[in-house]
Amino acid sequence: MSGTVYLIGAGPGDPGLITVRGQALLEAADVVFHDRLGTEGLIGRCRADARLVNVGKAPGRVAMSQDEINASLVEAAETAEVVVRLKGGDPFVFGRGSEEAQALSRAGVDFEVVPGVTSAIAAPAYAGVPVTHRGVSTTLTIVTGHEDPDKAGEQTDWAALARVPGTLAILMGMGRLRNIAAALMSGGRDPAEPAIAVQWGTMSRQRSVLATLETLADRVEHEGVGSPAVVVVGPTADLAEEIAWFATRPLIGRRVVVTRARAQASALSERLRLLGGEPIELPSIRIEPIAQPAGLDEAVTSIGDYDIVVLTSVNGVDLLFDALREAGTDARALSSETSVVAIGPGTAGRLAERGVRADVIPERFVAEGVLEALAGTDVAGARVLLARAEDARATLPDGLRERGASVDEIHLYRSVPEPIAADAMSEALAADYVTFTASSTVRSFLGSLEADQRAALGDGPRLVSIGPVTSTTLREAGLPVHVEAQEHTIPGLVDALLADAAAD
Repeated sequence: MSGTVYLIGAGPGDPGLITVRGQALLEAADVVFHDRLGTEGLIGRCRADARLVNVGKAPGRVAMSQDEINASLVEAAETAEVVVRLKGGDPFVFGRGSEEAQALSRAGVDFEVVPGVTSAIAAPAYAGVPVTHRGVSTTLTIVTGHEDPDKAGEQTDWAALARVPGTLAILMGMGRLRNIAAALMSGGRDPAEPAIAVQWGTMSRQRSVLATLETLADRVEHEGVGSPAVVVVGPTADLAEEIAWFATRPLIGRRVVVTRARAQASALSERLRLLGGEPIELPSIRIEPIAQPAGLDEAVTSIGDYDIVVLTSVNGVDLLFDALREAGTDARALSSETSVVAIGPGTAGRLAERGVRADVIPERFVAEGVLEALAGTDVAGARVLLARAEDARATLPDGLRERGASVDEIHLYRSVPEPIAADAMSEALAADYVTFTASSTVRSFLGSLEADQRAALGDGPRLVSIGPVTSTTLREAGLPVHVEAQEHTIPGLVDALLADAAAD
C-alpha cells in the first residue's frame, strides 16, 4: 500500500511563514524533496532519519528535471508513508505543483496540497508595500516574468496588463526587467508610476530599490540587486517609504552561524530571526543518549532518598525524567525534602514542564556558580545525584566531595562531533558572527576546519561565546573572543550579540 505525498508550500524564505499543517507534516516526513530557494530554513525541522533530496534548480544547473521529480515522488510513495514535496512559496503559484499533482493522480498515488504564502504578497509586505490599499489599489495581478516579452507566441499579454489598473506583481522577472518595463510602457503604463524590486524578501539579506517604472531597471543594475526578487508596479509601492518595518530590525543583514546541536538550534535561530538576523544552522555536535548509563537504574529506584539532585542542562532533565517514566513513576518519586538544583533558567524551565520547581538557581550559570549557590548549605554527609553529560568538567562533583557530600554522578548523554561539509563551512566563514554555546561546539567546529580555514577564522566572522568556560576553550585554541555573554544563557548570548551589532 502506497503512502501519501504532501505538496507543501514552504513560503518565501522566512521559515516562520510555513503553515501549522505544513510544519506538522514536515516533521513527520519519511522523505522530503525540497527546492533550492525558500526552503533552507526549514530543513532543520525534518526528522534526523528523514531522507532529504535536493531537487532545486539554479541558473545553469538542474538537480532533477520536472519529469524526474514527478517519477521520484511516485516511486517514494511506494515505500514511504509520508512523502513531502517542499516547495518555495505556494505550490500552485508558478510552482509547477499542479503538474506534480497531475502525475500523482495519474499514478493512483494519494496526495494532499498544503498551500503556502506566496512571495508575490510576502516580499512586498516585508518591504512595507501592501499589494492593495483602499482608495489607491483595489486589484492585484500576479504574473511571471520568466517568459521573454520579445518572444513570438508568448502567453503573457504585456500590453493588456499595462491597461489593468492596480498593482502588478512580477515574479522571476529580474533577468528581463528592462524589456518587461519597456513592454508595459509601450502598452500605456505610466513611466512615472512607482515601482519597487524586493530581493530576498522576508530574509535578513532582504533589500529593495524604489524607483519608477521607467528608471527601475537602471536603479537595480546600479545597486546590484538581482534574483530572486519580486517586482511591484503600482501606486502602493510608494508606501514603502512610510511603512517599511522589517528593515528596522536590529540584526537586519547580519548572518549568524548557530553551532548548537540540530535539535536545540531552533530556539536560538528563532530569536535571531525575530530580530532580523539570518541564522545559518551548522550543527557541530549532536546529543547522543548513552545506552544504559551506569548507575541510572539504581538512582531512579532510590531517587527519593537523595538530599540534593543537580541538573545542568535541558538534556539531562529530559533523559532523567524519561528514565523515571520508563520505570513507571514520575516527579512524585522525588522526596519533598529533596533540594533540586538547576544550573540556569533554561534548565529550570524544563524542570517546570516536568512538574518540578527548582529550589536553587545559581547567579552564575556554570559549575562554579552551583558551588557558590550551595556555599551556605551543609552538604557534609548529603547524598547528591548529579545527572549530566559524559564530557562535563570535574569541577562540580569534586567541589561537592571536598565538602563531604556523597556524589552519584550519572552520565546520561555525550556530545558527538557532527562533521561539517566544506561548502557549508565556507558559508559559515563568510558570515558576520559564529556563536558557540558550549566548549564541545568549539572543539567540534574547529575539528572540521581545514588548515587555511582555521587561519582565516580569526580575521573572519566575529566569535560569540556563551560564557567564560566556552571562551577559555576558544582562547586555548588561539582564537579571539569578540563577544561574551554576561548572562550565560541563550537570551544572554543574544543580548551580547545585539550590543555588539549596535556598536558596530
